[in-house]
Amino acid sequence: MMVIRPIRASDLDGLMELARSAGVGLTSLPVNAERLAARIARSEKTFAGAAELADCGYVFVLEDSESGRVGGICALEAAVGLKEPWYNYRVGTIVHASEELGVYTRHETLFLSNDHTGYSELCTLFLHPDFRVNRNGGLLSKSRFLFLAQFPELFGKVVVAEMRGVSDQDGKSPLWEALGRHFFSIDFAEADYLTGVGQKAFVAELMPKFPVYIDFLPQEAQAVIGQTHDNTRPAVAMLYGEGFRYEGYVDIFDGGPTVQAYTKDIRAVRDSRLLPVNIVAAVAEGDFQLLSNTSRENFRVIMAAQPVGSDSIDITAEQAAALNIKQGDMLRVVALSPKEAAQ
Repeated sequence: MMVIRPIRASDLDGLMELARSAGVGLTSLPVNAERLAARIARSEKTFAGAAELADCGYVFVLEDSESGRVGGICALEAAVGLKEPWYNYRVGTIVHASEELGVYTRHETLFLSNDHTGYSELCTLFLHPDFRVNRNGGLLSKSRFLFLAQFPELFGKVVVAEMRGVSDQDGKSPLWEALGRHFFSIDFAEADYLTGVGQKAFVAELMPKFPVYIDFLPQEAQAVIGQTHDNTRPAVAMLYGEGFRYEGYVDIFDGGPTVQAYTKDIRAVRDSRLLPVNIVAAVAEGDFQLLSNTSRENFRVIMAAQPVGSDSIDITAEQAAALNIKQGDMLRVVALSPKEAAQ
């Protein structure tokens, strides 16, 4: 059975394996044991309720309960930009007009922005290729929504997610080559890595403070602004299905879109229910559901194809053990997909 749980120190080797298979583009999962160990320690402190809001980062892993192997990772940042600036570009418009000359032109621009300061963030989503089966991706990504639903007081009113932008097989980004390289004089992969290990201050120091006219960029760079890497498109589609939208913010390095939604309006948050548990010998088959306990430090999520009652839910002893719950405990439940929620 696949189980989502908070990360712990013993997961470091598994996390390093995930980082090696992720490649360039996932800045929050660098191949750096020291940095990853610090990330795990920060998450453990956060789950224990011992971290300040600016330092709160909740990291979850997908674990195969039979083999013990870590197959994926996802995370939630409680509030971005409170301790270290959180940058992106806002795609805006500048109008040049002269009534006397009869000239009126509109130009798209990139503004360096901190508009998302204080928002919560979905981040560090990665599923090992060996585990990209049996709806594991949906379980991994959407499990965070049940945590948001259970503990809304820990997060902001808006949740954002940065999507990986376009880069080729060699790790080259058209936007970086056209823009960032002129101010940093380093490769995209190196800049990507530096942000992943927390060295973000140089962004403010070196990036242009004035609007960048998109028309001045090469066509191949213009074409990728707001576009998603092929490997990330399923994740974007999933977020759109949950109510997230692109509002004109993009990554400063590769131009990938940032999507956002009000926390209360996320489908899986809004539609989830708390139901008492009945532990039974067997359950009938039904639609795919996400099931989570209500514990903070020992949070657990599983996925199951079974029906949900109007005032309770039946689960097996194996499922109860995976969720660390007992007869009569409360379980948070939501359909895996919007389609199933509508049935």
